Amino acid sequence: MPASAPFGRVTTAMVTPFDDDGGLDLDGAAALTEHLIERGCDGLVLSGTTGESPTTSDAEKDALLRAVVDTAKGRIKVVAGVGTYDTHHSVDLARSAEKAGADGLLVVTPYYNKPPQEGLVRHFSAVADATGLPVMLYDIPGRSGVEIANETLYRLAEHDRIVAVKDAKGDIFASSEVMARTGLAYYSGEDALNLALLTHGAVGVVSVVAHVAAREYAQMTRAVDSGDLARALRLHRQLIPAVRAIMTRTQGAIMAKAAVQALGVIPSRQMRSPLLPATDEQVEQLRADLSEAGVL
Repeated sequence: MPASAPFGRVTTAMVTPFDDDGGLDLDGAAALTEHLIERGCDGLVLSGTTGESPTTSDAEKDALLRAVVDTAKGRIKVVAGVGTYDTHHSVDLARSAEKAGADGLLVVTPYYNKPPQEGLVRHFSAVADATGLPVMLYDIPGRSGVEIANETLYRLAEHDRIVAVKDAKGDIFASSEVMARTGLAYYSGEDALNLALLTHGAVGVVSVVAHVAAREYAQMTRAVDSGDLARALRLHRQLIPAVRAIMTRTQGAIMAKAAVQALGVIPSRQMRSPLLPATDEQVEQLRADLSEAGVL
């Protein structure tokens, strides 16, 4: 068992339910929260990429967070995505999330403006200084345009409230170096690499596929903990069709939302432009893939 998993072991990067007209569906969010807890999640990340955070207002983010916190009632960790490409805006969102009852903050690398590494240090530190909540950095250069360099992570690890990394960099050796040299808790942020990162010392996953496979990922983490890598590998291979279905056919949020609608958890798979809801043909293929993985 890892010494510290500050945001749970199987944390879902949760979709944000909308009604058919594109409005925030708080009843759907509550139902989805309950479903994910029942399926084995011990953490949720709200208002991340999968939560369509670029298209929700600050007021909607606050309402969503409060609805999920109220539903969870302390049973799991609820982490609020507060990262933007504007440090002052991110600080404001962090303070609002603390008031709304979040257990932690997810702060993505500022995107689009491609700051230098010193700018990243100052940005992340400012957000971490703004509240008393623990912070998970989100390293995803494929979306942000810039990676968090290892030397930057070594510096940030010295901050008392920067405690974890959601790793979607795709460089397992670089991640291994940081895990070896710091006390940062690593979470796999790329479902295709969940098993690989767990075997290198990650404490858990922040997963999109956990919308349908939280039980299996919980079993995988326990298998790695106990040294039963053969069982962990079987689970990894079982879930390949689910990962393929949700993460490779189109944008992951689109298929994750379609999946929980297919399970009857939320009534609509509506997305906000520029994302589009899954087509009927995509949903048919999704059902086939999830059935092959044994999770539908």
